[in-house]
Amino acid sequence: MNSPSGPSPGSSLSAGRRARELTRTVGGPAVDVLVVGLGATGAGAALDAAARGLDVVAVDAHDLAFGTSRFSSKLIHGGLRYLASAQLDVAHESAVERGVLMERTAPHLVRAQPFVLPLTPMVSRGQAALARAGLRAGDTLRLAARTARATLPPPRRLSAVETRHLAPALRGDGLRGGLLSWDGRLTDDARLVTALARTAAARGARVLTRVRALELTGSGARIRDELTGEEGEIRARAVINASGVWAGGLVDGIRIRPSRGTHLVLRPDRLGPLPAGLHVPVPGETNRFVLVLPQDDGRVYVGLTDEPVDGDVPDVPEAPESDIGFLLDVLGSVLDVPVHRDAVAGAFAGLRPLLDTTASSGAATAATRTADISRRHAVLTSSEGVVTVVGGKLTTYRRMAQDAVDTAVRVRRLPAGPSVTASLPLVGAAAPHVLAALPAPRRLVRRYGTEAPAVHALGARDARLGEPVLPSYPVTGAELLWSLRHEGALDEDDLLDRRTRIGLVPADREAALDAVRGLLDDAPGLDRTG
Repeated sequence: MNSPSGPSPGSSLSAGRRARELTRTVGGPAVDVLVVGLGATGAGAALDAAARGLDVVAVDAHDLAFGTSRFSSKLIHGGLRYLASAQLDVAHESAVERGVLMERTAPHLVRAQPFVLPLTPMVSRGQAALARAGLRAGDTLRLAARTARATLPPPRRLSAVETRHLAPALRGDGLRGGLLSWDGRLTDDARLVTALARTAAARGARVLTRVRALELTGSGARIRDELTGEEGEIRARAVINASGVWAGGLVDGIRIRPSRGTHLVLRPDRLGPLPAGLHVPVPGETNRFVLVLPQDDGRVYVGLTDEPVDGDVPDVPEAPESDIGFLLDVLGSVLDVPVHRDAVAGAFAGLRPLLDTTASSGAATAATRTADISRRHAVLTSSEGVVTVVGGKLTTYRRMAQDAVDTAVRVRRLPAGPSVTASLPLVGAAAPHVLAALPAPRRLVRRYGTEAPAVHALGARDARLGEPVLPSYPVTGAELLWSLRHEGALDEDDLLDRRTRIGLVPADREAALDAVRGLLDDAPGLDRTG
């Protein structure tokens, strides 16, 4: 794994590197693989192909993790929910990929998260027994995936006192206890994508944000530089379309049925201390829960919904009031003091790119819920030879990327061996004992891994950079500068909305904007180009 001595060689992404590599790429010789889309799957495909020794270019019309990959629950699921719907292959794949992330490729970004399912009067004893059996089945999945028990502890029954200790905000009346379970949790989904892109860059991939694919063929793409408006062509021997919910707009015959997942953002004081997250059963449903997810920055996420989205796909979906009301109602069913609408500091919604297989022609019926559509991914090859990967979920991004590159290598007869990403550490990764010994604040280690001391040193050298951007939020100016020098951030939106999550709360975003601009414009000696 990586050593704790600054950025990994070749991994730094910056405005200067983007400009140089864009000039070299557009109108230049054909590359082996062009990847369109830089969410988790696209960045994963770029890494997979580059790690096999292929010449790779990856583009996105916006920024790293601009779409679905920054709006997830930040969980790395073990596949328990798929057991209930008899999707055994999906469940096993999820458990395997969770173990890969937690123990090999990104132990700095993914760690065990405890959850409590409170046994309230709304949960019958039969439902409780079913839930407990499901948790035991989930532990069997962990065992089958060969994930160590030290990584993910076993589930167990809690007394009412233990349950209130882990979740003091719960209503005590009628509480019979709880069920404790564990799953994987990301520090930040957008940071995972950034690590993937940087690891790909260290392997020679050209990672180009603000480059829109206007038209795809089996031999490349017509593109437009969104910063200058200039158009050109990127030639490639293989093209992988990993643009998620927008995939159908680039390749004919791809039918996507987006599903909206909405989360609420609460400030730390609204629910009090939360040593564990919560699984809150949705009344009237046997296998659906609202999750309460405490974050390292003190905020709490509450989610999520699963609603079909019709019509044009927006760049940034909005969280409708109907979703917000639903989540508050379910949350209020177990709390001592309900959370009202005015306590919601922010909300965000992501669109899952589900493959529509409900009908061979025509629109899917309204009776088919997106919750019923399989989370299996699919790799499809068009008549022109464009490889499209759709479906799936964040947890299984690596396997999706591997399957897409496998297909591209086979169909286009590229000289490449098998995937190596299951054992390839991402930028910042290290063994737990190495991470624990790093001379940097734990919050930074959980975000930057072995690079945390270098980020911390930026703030130590300049007192202004060492200060939080907002008094109520821990992100410092040093982290913003690091994002500009090494993580491909180009403007305030990249910094506030993806490299950090300040922007999830509109009031915080507005309060931080002037400070961010002032820091970037006025701080002495800030080389932003890399």
